[in-house]
Amino acid sequence: MALALYYHPLASFCQKVLIALYENATPFAPRIVDLADQDASAGFLRLWPVGKIPVLHDVGPNRIIPETTIIIEYLATHYPGRSELIPADVDMARRVRLADRFYDLYVHEHMQKIVGDRLRPSGQKDSFGVEHARASLAAAYTIIDDDMASNYWATGQSFTLADCAAFPALYYANKVAPFPGNFAHLAAYFERLSQRPSVMRVLREAEPYFAMFPASEDA
Repeated sequence: MALALYYHPLASFCQKVLIALYENATPFAPRIVDLADQDASAGFLRLWPVGKIPVLHDVGPNRIIPETTIIIEYLATHYPGRSELIPADVDMARRVRLADRFYDLYVHEHMQKIVGDRLRPSGQKDSFGVEHARASLAAAYTIIDDDMASNYWATGQSFTLADCAAFPALYYANKVAPFPGNFAHLAAYFERLSQRPSVMRVLREAEPYFAMFPASEDA
């Protein structure tokens, strides 16, 4: 098979790439990586010594493509499908890339800060950092709710790279910092994302691993 994806089904950034692959029914060989198991992950580390997932390997030209946005850009260029994840129109493409960066930097990273803090040993917590992350997520939720008052998907009427980024970021963020009850547009957008077939498939594949997620602060 031309493409191999090194990933883990529970990892939120990996889910972003999986959604893009499933949107366009792009064939790939799944390579699940357990970074906690040094022996099991040794082969992956030889391929990509940085040790960060996901990584796409295009076997034919022997290209290693890391970083989620770059992976999806690569897929859109070399393995296009029915969903135009990067619009051909340059102004719309810039808008999509901006939304992608917004979800990665202002939702995803702050969510991961809270999750990561829950995994820290007792006595090494970062309460100040978590408080900042929660405030930043609250601000991001307000922006999203305002945007989704006039958009069906993240940047308009078409499902794009930005929506691939939005779902895993919002899914896990809602677990650690639930959406405010009065943000109806955000909630409706999240529901639309949740019903997307590519997203539903990602959730089904992640379900066996959900017990590993620190759902509470005591986890």
